[in-house]
Amino acid sequence: MTGESAARARPSAVVPASNLGDVYLSRLALTDFRSYAAVDLRLDPGVSTLIGANGEGKTNVVEAVGYLATLSSHRVASDAPLVRHGAERAILRGVVTSSGRDNLVEIEINPGRANRARLNRTPVPRPRQVLGVLRTVLFAPEDLSLVKGDPEQRRRYLDDLLVAKAPRYAGVRADYERVLRQRTALLKSLRGRPWARAARSAAGPLPGSTDGEFAAEQASHGAPGGSAAGTLDVWDEHLARAGAELLAARIGLTRALRPLAAQAYSTVSGDSTGLSIGYRQSFSSNSHGQLSSGLIGSPPEPEPDAEKLAAGLREALALARAEEIDRGVCLIGPHRDELDLRIGDLPGRGYASHGESWSAALALRLAAFELLRQGGDDPVLLLDDVFAELDTGRRERLATLASGAEQVIVTAAVAQDVPPVLAGTRFEVAEGKVTRAGGS
Repeated sequence: MTGESAARARPSAVVPASNLGDVYLSRLALTDFRSYAAVDLRLDPGVSTLIGANGEGKTNVVEAVGYLATLSSHRVASDAPLVRHGAERAILRGVVTSSGRDNLVEIEINPGRANRARLNRTPVPRPRQVLGVLRTVLFAPEDLSLVKGDPEQRRRYLDDLLVAKAPRYAGVRADYERVLRQRTALLKSLRGRPWARAARSAAGPLPGSTDGEFAAEQASHGAPGGSAAGTLDVWDEHLARAGAELLAARIGLTRALRPLAAQAYSTVSGDSTGLSIGYRQSFSSNSHGQLSSGLIGSPPEPEPDAEKLAAGLREALALARAEEIDRGVCLIGPHRDELDLRIGDLPGRGYASHGESWSAALALRLAAFELLRQGGDDPVLLLDDVFAELDTGRRERLATLASGAEQVIVTAAVAQDVPPVLAGTRFEVAEGKVTRAGGS
């Protein structure tokens, strides 16, 4: 059966249960994706388990499902590794069944060129327009980086969840990243100029000075036509507006996640030590118009008010201008912020034990799942080889929580790693093939 004909086919059975069958991935067809020349899977609501030795391609299947939902991989930053060696492109097709209606999502991955997407066989102008048709929450061994890794990992967690919850934030995120690239390029082009060094020693434009005064000062030190300050002012405004919209959404999301993450941590860990989360900007300013690192100490979490946040960004950008020019980097904005995790009274990063780190990472994923569930249908729950990483208690508690989802896709090296409560349809993964147990 070809990938396209497989995508047209309907599932032959649905698990009859009150919480199953609303939204689920009923068909997955891959062409030249990772290790697979071609694979077609018919999936049912409930639990599907993929069993196979390490290196056989279990995670590739989960990665493909996640890519259909997010247009990105949880394993690599670029698309090139996703295309099978020797192939020019990879094609992913998924049928999402909702209340008896099918939606076909198709993604064509073209390394070095623009990817293309179709929804129900109709091309869409931008691939991100298919976001929201399929929603997933992924648990993977890499999740430890949510606790132990750099702030970038936690910012991505928030941004990915924002897009899953409200796909329009894919555009907000893209707009901010575009502004950041342009402004950073401008700062790099200004770095090292004679007037820039003078501006650095003068600490840049002080609060209350006019743009004209600073432009004149630049011109006196050799800025070309005095235009550089005006150009930077324009990009400052773009960054303040785009950044404030992203900031407000992140802060609101953090507040919604806070009680859910605390409850999930208590359930998964089985102890009374609490998990708290908070959003911290990378800077704070005092009454003297001075900047300090917001990642040191415990500054209050800002209100999710876009106008106030934009005003704060404008002020911080003005105060940091000289240093930014001197260093050629953008030091202010949500790209440098932090989702602060604390277990008890201590920061999670650097202080949490291995078990506490796993509990915190699982809690963040479970909180994301619950938040998306509150907004409507359950997302598809992807559990990629996580049970082998957990002790018995955490394994059983996670399995119990996961068993209530509408659809769960589990991977494991051996069937014994999967708790009995997640018994369901079983697939064997070996030699580039995925075969349903029983030969169907």
